[in-house]
Amino acid sequence: METPIARTSRWRRLLPRKRGRWAAGLAALVVLAGAGTWTATADDGGAAVHRQDRMMRVDGVSIDTSYFATGGTQRRPAVLIGHGFGGSKNDVRAQAEQLAGAGYAVLTWSARGFGKSGGEIALNAPDREVKDVSRLIDWLADRPEVELDAKGDPRVGVTGASYGGAVSLLAAGYDKRVDAIAPQITYWNLADALFPDGVFKKLWAGIFVTTGGGCQKFEKRLCDMYERVAVSGKPDAAARALLTERSPSAVADRIKVPALIVQGQSDSLFPLGQADGMAEAISGNGAPVAVDWIAGGHDGGDLETDRVRQRIDGWFDRYLKGDKGADTGPGFRVTRTGGIDSTDGAALTRGASSDTYPGLSSGGETIDLGRRTQSFRNPAGANPPAISAVPGVGGGLSQLSSLGVGLSIDFPGQYARFDSAPLDKSLRVTGSPTARVVVDAERGDAVLFGKVYDVSPDGKQQVLPSQLVAPFRIPQSQQGKGVQLTLPAIDHQFDAGHRLRLVLSATDLGYASPAEPTTYKVTADGPLSVPTAPALKTAAATLPWWTWGLPAGAVVIAVALLFTARRRTVTPAPDPTLAGVPLQITGLSKKYARSADRYAVKELSFRVEKGQVLGLLGPNGAGKTTTLRMLMGLITPDDGEIRVFGQAIRPGAPVLSRVGSFVEGAGFLPHLSGRANLELYWQATGRPAEDAHIEEALEIAGLGEALARAVRTYSQGMRQRLAIAQAMLGMPDLLILDEPTNGLDPPQIREMRDVMIRYAAGGRTVIVSSHLLSEVEQSCTHLVVMDRGRLVQAGPVAEITGSGDMLLATSAQDIAEPLVGKVAALPGIGSAVRTDDGRGLLVRLDGATSSELIAELVRLDMPLTGVGPHRRLEDAFLTLISGGSA
Repeated sequence: METPIARTSRWRRLLPRKRGRWAAGLAALVVLAGAGTWTATADDGGAAVHRQDRMMRVDGVSIDTSYFATGGTQRRPAVLIGHGFGGSKNDVRAQAEQLAGAGYAVLTWSARGFGKSGGEIALNAPDREVKDVSRLIDWLADRPEVELDAKGDPRVGVTGASYGGAVSLLAAGYDKRVDAIAPQITYWNLADALFPDGVFKKLWAGIFVTTGGGCQKFEKRLCDMYERVAVSGKPDAAARALLTERSPSAVADRIKVPALIVQGQSDSLFPLGQADGMAEAISGNGAPVAVDWIAGGHDGGDLETDRVRQRIDGWFDRYLKGDKGADTGPGFRVTRTGGIDSTDGAALTRGASSDTYPGLSSGGETIDLGRRTQSFRNPAGANPPAISAVPGVGGGLSQLSSLGVGLSIDFPGQYARFDSAPLDKSLRVTGSPTARVVVDAERGDAVLFGKVYDVSPDGKQQVLPSQLVAPFRIPQSQQGKGVQLTLPAIDHQFDAGHRLRLVLSATDLGYASPAEPTTYKVTADGPLSVPTAPALKTAAATLPWWTWGLPAGAVVIAVALLFTARRRTVTPAPDPTLAGVPLQITGLSKKYARSADRYAVKELSFRVEKGQVLGLLGPNGAGKTTTLRMLMGLITPDDGEIRVFGQAIRPGAPVLSRVGSFVEGAGFLPHLSGRANLELYWQATGRPAEDAHIEEALEIAGLGEALARAVRTYSQGMRQRLAIAQAMLGMPDLLILDEPTNGLDPPQIREMRDVMIRYAAGGRTVIVSSHLLSEVEQSCTHLVVMDRGRLVQAGPVAEITGSGDMLLATSAQDIAEPLVGKVAALPGIGSAVRTDDGRGLLVRLDGATSSELIAELVRLDMPLTGVGPHRRLEDAFLTLISGGSA
């Protein structure tokens, strides 16, 4: 544990020990630069949230603030939200409005040197940025609507991401009035983050300074320190001390408040070990702690914003509002990926959790790596460097690793490699692997970079989980004897037949390495130890918060048709040979009365098997909705038949109880709550209440407290989620969705896709009609394409879209034509074409691999923001319908 240095101690003595004295010093320390500007903004379904903008002055520095609250003088807890490095208070406005609408008084501000605030960037110095937070708490204590624990002591929580996450921890350490915190993707010890094991993280440090506006924007001591270390390539003791005194670890023994710690798996800047330090120290002080490893991080990926905000809401409800029934979530949760969204490259996710945080070394197995000595060179100038994490490109690389596509370049002769035998069973590693090695350097310190690869059975593909690498500086005093190396913390599934590969490289693009050439010798001195966190359990369906189980939206209508529909023909006998087939349509035709000369559907035939997610595609007027309405028994076909599990479909057919649908849209009683509407709907089916699985549907719907509100207060997206949850009551065997994503935002659409895939994987069947081709491509296994009432093509998605040898590489800036020509001329590249917006490159592989292409793009200095498969469903669809017949 780091101890505060003298300057930190002096500032600690400056802080009043009695809470009541804060208010007394307010007038002298904080001067309002104006009465502020009030703006009202509507909260979804709730009271209006008002925003008050004002400039405050702290010790002569202007701090730009915004205050959010609903009207009235009823006392409520307060929340401070800090922003990320390089941002401003505007970045957290949406979360501030949400929390204010949920009954909090919320204060945001731009930190010194950012936004409209004055002053120099001091990296959360105790006597500057941290002191500013205490003055903001003083101001909150004087607000008549803010709840007080004592005079001058408001009930207050602090949250924020990255830079704002660190200040939440520091505020809790320096100001005893802070009652709860929720730091996100941040650091515990900034010196350890930028100088891990005494190795300079040069790329991230440079980005840090540039994002801040240049060295001149920083406090002079920090600027001098950065330039000194950047030139030498090696951090000194003074540099470590300067960053340590501004780190939460400096006040570890004084952070004693409930802490929800959210850290990113895709984060080479502040890796999971930083969160581990927080959790160990704060829980050791006796405070409640929960840890959440999200999919994204500073290297990109999914930050899971909506889910994380819900957790923060629950955390503050419990520890600020005192709501003992608030859901604070599990003690530990980790997001696991399962595929890639073709629209934006984001990983589809699910969660695993345990009651307590297991740390980075819980459980474990040992993997034999053999024992042999390998020699390799550190090249002159440490060039060319190996490539692992690349700040600014990392998000794209992490997405590729989720796809099983690896990019990590280790140059021959510059690394040692130790492989395990093929795994006889799958292995989930959760935490930090460790290895014991003996290292010798020809001269000076040995600087090595360790990483654990996932190697395919044929050995041709290796994936670096989350693109993470750990640096190690091994001084001469430790050479020649065994040293324990702690490798990056990961959560990764190694499949049966795969190998684990430990690589120790002499260079890495993100770090400073010795410039002098030398030779290293490394011997594996024991097995690779891998933690497995055995207490973790994957949720049966970490189901998104809004969907699942679709019962028969048309069941009630079908019952009504028993009394109102025209006389029906005799229902054909069941076909036992089709009893296990969810759907077979044969020769289906339908004309409407006013279009006697035109078929809405004509001679349509196709079959759907168990476990399929079938996409029904076609332009407007293709006959998709007519087909679905006939399938649900809402209208009667003129010719042909529809069989569901061997039963012929007629209005009111009993087999419709095995079908869930969202076809015509749901109608709700506006004066009743969401829960009451679902319960009333199920009662109307006449089926036993225990068959509804209503609690599962409600959990999936994720409407939270809104379930108790009248439906008339719901937004369009909330109504859509409630309607889909209604359709999923009863967990039907066949689920039919007509445009299910209308009214849903992109994160909700992604989760809907994940639900459909898992629903079918459980042996059920899903049929979805949608205009969103990218959605259908991602979520569906099979397609039926219709045009003007006729079947154009049916079959697996891969057959219709063609091969997957096309990649889309996206850039942070316009791609110059000469670069396109260079890429097209590369060996193994069939073609390279720039996209219409100028910032994308469509590359057809003709022998080259994905990792080889990415390496070449990095070498050609293309500022990559992402690379992923480019399946041309849209092109295939347009080609198919352009050839349709009338």
